[in-house]
Amino acid sequence: MTAPQVKRVASVSLGSSTRDKTVTATFFNQPVEIRRIGTDGDQARFQRTLAALDGTVDAIGFGGMDRYLWSEGKRYEFRAARALLAPATKTPVLDGSGLKNTLEREAVLWLQREGIVDFARSKTLMVAGVDRFGMSEALAAGGGEIVFGDLMFSLGLPLAIRGRRAHRAWARLLLPLIVQMPLSVLYPMGEKQDEITPRWESFYRDADIIAGDFLYIRRYLPAAESGALSGKIILTNTTTEADEEELRRRGVRLLITTTPRFDGRSFGTNVMEAVLVALNNGETLTEPEYLATLQKLHWTPNVRTLQPAIGAGWIAPVGELVK
Repeated sequence: MTAPQVKRVASVSLGSSTRDKTVTATFFNQPVEIRRIGTDGDQARFQRTLAALDGTVDAIGFGGMDRYLWSEGKRYEFRAARALLAPATKTPVLDGSGLKNTLEREAVLWLQREGIVDFARSKTLMVAGVDRFGMSEALAAGGGEIVFGDLMFSLGLPLAIRGRRAHRAWARLLLPLIVQMPLSVLYPMGEKQDEITPRWESFYRDADIIAGDFLYIRRYLPAAESGALSGKIILTNTTTEADEEELRRRGVRLLITTTPRFDGRSFGTNVMEAVLVALNNGETLTEPEYLATLQKLHWTPNVRTLQPAIGAGWIAPVGELVK
């Protein structure tokens, strides 16, 4: 029998090229080459790379920022992102937002159901809720105390948003304005993604769980000697082996990524959404179709124990789930 032709997925990111990686994974007996290409915040370089890939790969992931933000079922598109993606006219470009609402919501439910994290008895710092709509909804429904850091982590404003109702009100007010702002104001890009400037330490310290986009979490990580992250749980998306070591050194006990781990790192939701679309011959999926495909793949969050101690918000691991 002839082996299936390898499908190719490329994630083009405004982020640092130091995080680049190429792996080949198999889904439903279909090999897929997954490549991450960072452009170091250079928007012209991003567009040149996108144009070169357009029509030559099966799907493209848009990394380093979001194209869409969601609140209460309404989608808001970044004006700058729309312009940035204009060179891609043949190959579908996915930013991960279609998958986030399904995969990340299900990740929270799975972690609670399997007895790995007790969200109801935990305090959660959600660094930015508008780019993690499904996760935010599931965390709020879990019944635990939740603080949203959208204004702090995105805009640098010293204003914590407490509770889902307040977060929705702020989102209605600010999202129409935020999506008109320059990309560099909202997202760390290029070399800035490699910088860590400790800030908001008391919020990290007060939480049992820090959740959301890893670039935001990492951007303001407290120093190791502060002890602010000792015993904490991190629930996030994209991490590398170097990121894992940074968290271990700071005392983080449990690192949970919602996307699978390939060759030492987890890729972003934009990559996984692009993979699923590539497997579907370039056609986007509905939320029920995403969920059904994930179930067929026997997807589960990746759970890694970085420290041996048991702390708040965590129940002893079930079987071999935590390694």
